[in-house]
Amino acid sequence: MEWAEVLADPTLRDLPYKIELDHYGRIVMSPASNQHGELQARLAYLLPRMLQDGKVITECSIATPGGVKVADVAWASPDFARRHGKVTPFPAAPDLCVEIVSRSDSAAEMAEKVSLYLDAGAREVWLVGEDGAITIHGPEGERATSVFPGAPDVLAAAGLGLP
Repeated sequence: MEWAEVLADPTLRDLPYKIELDHYGRIVMSPASNQHGELQARLAYLLPRMLQDGKVITECSIATPGGVKVADVAWASPDFARRHGKVTPFPAAPDLCVEIVSRSDSAAEMAEKVSLYLDAGAREVWLVGEDGAITIHGPEGERATSVFPGAPDVLAAAGLGLP
Protein backbone atom coordinates (compact mmCIF):
# COMPACT_ATOMS: atom_id res chain seq x y z
CA MET A 1 0.00 0.00 0.00
CA GLU A 2 0.96 3.62 -0.44
CA TRP A 3 0.39 6.19 2.32
CA ALA A 4 -2.16 8.08 0.20
CA GLU A 5 -4.22 4.86 -0.03
CA VAL A 6 -4.15 4.49 3.77
CA LEU A 7 -5.37 8.07 4.20
CA ALA A 8 -8.13 7.62 1.60
CA ASP A 9 -9.44 4.26 2.88
CA PRO A 10 -12.67 4.92 4.82
CA THR A 11 -12.41 1.57 6.65
CA LEU A 12 -9.19 2.73 8.35
CA ARG A 13 -10.40 6.16 9.51
CA ASP A 14 -11.89 5.29 12.90
CA LEU A 15 -9.56 2.55 14.08
CA PRO A 16 -8.32 3.09 17.64
CA TYR A 17 -4.76 2.25 16.59
CA LYS A 18 -1.71 4.01 15.30
CA ILE A 19 -1.20 2.90 11.69
CA GLU A 20 2.16 2.68 9.92
CA LEU A 21 3.47 0.88 6.84
CA ASP A 22 6.40 -1.53 6.84
CA HIS A 23 8.95 -1.62 4.02
CA TYR A 24 6.67 -4.01 2.06
CA GLY A 25 3.74 -1.57 2.20
CA ARG A 26 1.84 -3.70 4.73
CA ILE A 27 -0.20 -2.01 7.44
CA VAL A 28 1.18 -2.26 10.96
CA MET A 29 -1.15 -1.25 13.81
CA SER A 30 -0.34 -0.71 17.45
CA PRO A 31 -2.78 0.12 20.26
CA ALA A 32 -2.14 3.11 22.53
CA SER A 33 -3.04 3.37 26.20
CA ASN A 34 -4.49 6.44 27.87
CA GLN A 35 -1.09 6.99 29.53
CA HIS A 36 0.43 7.04 26.04
CA GLY A 37 -2.04 9.72 24.94
CA GLU A 38 -1.45 11.77 28.08
CA LEU A 39 2.33 11.77 27.57
CA GLN A 40 1.86 12.68 23.91
CA ALA A 41 -0.39 15.62 24.81
CA ARG A 42 1.97 16.82 27.55
CA LEU A 43 4.95 16.83 25.18
CA ALA A 44 2.97 18.53 22.40
CA TYR A 45 2.01 21.26 24.88
CA LEU A 46 5.51 21.74 26.33
CA LEU A 47 7.78 21.47 23.27
CA PRO A 48 6.74 24.83 21.75
CA ARG A 49 7.80 26.47 25.01
CA MET A 50 11.26 24.92 24.67
CA LEU A 51 11.65 25.50 20.94
CA GLN A 52 9.98 28.83 20.19
CA ASP A 53 10.38 28.74 16.42
CA GLY A 54 9.20 25.88 14.25
CA LYS A 55 6.18 23.72 14.82
CA VAL A 56 5.10 20.69 16.80
CA ILE A 57 3.35 17.87 14.97
CA THR A 58 1.57 14.94 16.58
CA GLU A 59 1.16 11.71 14.62
CA CYS A 60 3.82 12.90 12.18
CA SER A 61 4.08 10.60 9.14
CA ILE A 62 7.57 10.17 7.70
CA ALA A 63 8.65 8.21 4.62
CA THR A 64 11.65 6.07 5.56
CA PRO A 65 13.44 3.17 3.85
CA GLY A 66 11.57 0.96 6.35
CA GLY A 67 8.15 2.25 5.28
CA VAL A 68 6.02 5.12 6.56
CA LYS A 69 6.61 5.57 10.28
CA VAL A 70 4.52 7.86 12.46
CA ALA A 71 6.31 9.71 15.26
CA ASP A 72 4.05 10.33 18.25
CA VAL A 73 5.38 13.88 18.52
CA ALA A 74 7.83 15.75 16.31
CA TRP A 75 9.32 19.22 16.17
CA ALA A 76 10.16 20.77 12.81
CA SER A 77 12.47 23.77 12.50
CA PRO A 78 11.33 26.72 10.37
CA ASP A 79 13.82 25.58 7.69
CA PHE A 80 12.32 22.07 7.63
CA ALA A 81 8.80 23.52 7.47
CA ARG A 82 9.77 25.78 4.53
CA ARG A 83 11.39 22.91 2.63
CA HIS A 84 8.61 20.37 3.14
CA GLY A 85 5.43 22.40 3.65
CA LYS A 86 2.35 20.30 4.30
CA VAL A 87 3.27 17.22 2.25
CA THR A 88 2.11 13.90 3.72
CA PRO A 89 4.11 11.87 4.53
CA PHE A 90 7.19 14.01 4.95
CA PRO A 91 10.01 12.76 2.68
CA ALA A 92 12.48 13.38 5.52
CA ALA A 93 12.31 13.32 9.31
CA PRO A 94 11.79 16.54 11.27
CA ASP A 95 14.60 17.69 13.55
CA LEU A 96 13.20 15.97 16.66
CA CYS A 97 11.13 12.78 16.66
CA VAL A 98 9.57 11.40 19.85
CA GLU A 99 8.23 7.89 20.29
CA ILE A 100 6.25 6.92 23.36
CA VAL A 101 7.12 3.29 23.99
CA SER A 102 4.09 1.10 24.61
CA ARG A 103 4.09 -2.34 26.24
CA SER A 104 3.50 -3.87 22.81
CA ASP A 105 6.70 -2.28 21.39
CA SER A 106 9.80 -4.46 21.42
CA ALA A 107 13.29 -3.09 22.02
CA ALA A 108 14.24 -4.20 18.49
CA GLU A 109 11.30 -2.26 16.96
CA MET A 110 12.25 0.87 18.86
CA ALA A 111 15.93 0.58 17.90
CA GLU A 112 14.86 0.25 14.26
CA LYS A 113 12.63 3.35 14.49
CA VAL A 114 15.44 5.37 16.08
CA SER A 115 17.75 4.32 13.24
CA LEU A 116 15.14 5.05 10.54
CA TYR A 117 14.36 8.53 11.91
CA LEU A 118 18.05 9.43 12.23
CA ASP A 119 18.83 8.07 8.75
CA ALA A 120 15.91 10.15 7.42
CA GLY A 121 17.48 13.33 8.84
CA ALA A 122 16.32 13.72 12.45
CA ARG A 123 18.90 15.46 14.63
CA GLU A 124 17.59 13.67 17.71
CA VAL A 125 15.11 10.96 18.72
CA TRP A 126 13.55 10.63 22.16
CA LEU A 127 12.15 7.33 23.41
CA VAL A 128 9.74 7.94 26.27
CA GLY A 129 8.54 5.05 28.41
CA GLU A 130 5.03 5.11 29.83
CA ASP A 131 6.77 5.20 33.24
CA GLY A 132 8.33 8.56 32.29
CA ALA A 133 11.86 7.28 31.68
CA ILE A 134 13.45 8.80 28.59
CA THR A 135 16.45 7.97 26.44
CA ILE A 136 17.87 10.47 23.96
CA HIS A 137 19.50 9.31 20.73
CA GLY A 138 21.61 11.03 18.11
CA PRO A 139 23.58 9.76 15.12
CA GLU A 140 26.45 8.85 17.44
CA GLY A 141 24.19 6.72 19.70
CA GLU A 142 22.55 7.32 23.06
CA ARG A 143 23.16 10.77 24.54
CA ALA A 144 23.21 11.92 28.15
CA THR A 145 21.57 15.24 27.26
CA SER A 146 19.63 16.80 24.40
CA VAL A 147 21.17 19.09 21.79
CA PHE A 148 18.02 21.22 22.01
CA PRO A 149 18.23 24.15 24.44
CA GLY A 150 15.68 24.01 27.22
CA ALA A 151 15.11 20.25 26.93
CA PRO A 152 15.85 19.55 30.62
CA ASP A 153 13.15 22.07 31.65
CA VAL A 154 10.58 20.53 29.28
CA LEU A 155 11.40 17.02 30.39
CA ALA A 156 11.11 17.96 34.06
CA ALA A 157 7.81 19.82 33.46
CA ALA A 158 6.47 16.75 31.62
CA GLY A 159 7.42 14.54 34.54
CA LEU A 160 10.05 12.76 32.44
CA GLY A 161 13.58 11.95 33.45
CA LEU A 162 16.75 10.44 32.13
CA PRO A 163 17.52 7.00 33.62
